Amino acid sequence: MRVIAIDGPAGAGKSTVAKQVALATGLPYLDTGAMYRCIAYAADVRKLDIHNAEAMGVIARESKVDVEDTVACLNDTDISHLIRSPEINQIVSVIAAHTPVRDAMREQQRSWISAHNGGVVEGRDIGTVVFPDAVLKIFLTASPEVRAQRRVDQSGGDVAEIAASIAHRDHLDSSRSDSPLRPAQHSHVVDSSIHTIDQVVTEIVTLFEKAVHDYG
Repeated sequence: MRVIAIDGPAGAGKSTVAKQVALATGLPYLDTGAMYRCIAYAADVRKLDIHNAEAMGVIARESKVDVEDTVACLNDTDISHLIRSPEINQIVSVIAAHTPVRDAMREQQRSWISAHNGGVVEGRDIGTVVFPDAVLKIFLTASPEVRAQRRVDQSGGDVAEIAASIAHRDHLDSSRSDSPLRPAQHSHVVDSSIHTIDQVVTEIVTLFEKAVHDYG
């Protein structure tokens, strides 16, 4: 199956780039971050202890998460507009660090790819753990300043405050024991802070076409 794995830190532009790469290649798009946000929302609604790995694992295993393009459904209810709140932003990395949660979500991610016969998948451990045999692995990054400014441009807020939040998220994602954020072996590192989105998309599509040709 043809999988383009796009990993990288928060605010690097993964969603925007992945959606456009999917359109350019004709592959379906999967936002795995939205899946973890659905679990975070489920935990938040129930007022559960997000530091309890086993409790979070139970929620993840019992939850039916469906993500298609920009629509995220939890147990057949569309919660797309609810999972991008500041409250969910603050807790999602804690919940996503729990191994039982990651195990449950990886299983659903692999099932999704199998059902769709491939796809453009973005997240933080796609190339390293979920699909290590992806035909193309990208690690998309950007400077902290650029990432903070992008968040402000999208949603408003204070640049310094958002930069601090991003730095905290980076620390949690890169220091967790289960699949810490890092470039996958044989991945291509692309810095989106020095290129336009169109340039990044063009580079990734070109790399994909070459990889498919070389793969045979």
